[in-house]
Amino acid sequence: MPLNDISALAALRTRMQWHQERQRVLAENIANSDTPNFRPHDLVEPRFDAQGGNASTGATLAMIRTTSGQSIAGFEASSHFGQNGNGGFQTRPAGNAVNLEDQMLQVSANQMDYAAASSLYSRSLRLLKMAVGKA
Repeated sequence: MPLNDISALAALRTRMQWHQERQRVLAENIANSDTPNFRPHDLVEPRFDAQGGNASTGATLAMIRTTSGQSIAGFEASSHFGQNGNGGFQTRPAGNAVNLEDQMLQVSANQMDYAAASSLYSRSLRLLKMAVGKA
């Protein structure tokens, strides 16, 4: 049985990929903190069913657009994750809505969550190796 068939490991891999992509999106938000009329972006968190599969589609995660006219450079081609269209931000006089404090808090929370997922993944692999007798 290949490791790709184990749903718990597949869910952890998807979760780690989501954290990597979210780190890129948050870094773009911080980099554009002084760009006029820039709105911060975030990703929709993936949901999994009891077997570890994607609860919304049952297979891979699909891209979700919040508006039809949305265009984010490089975002659509490289991501399988939807964009979170939640507002809740204030706009400065230049039209920029990036709050650096909030973005930095999201970055640090994302890093901690990624570390937890990668630790679970590596421990699961070690347990599987031990069960097979290769550890």
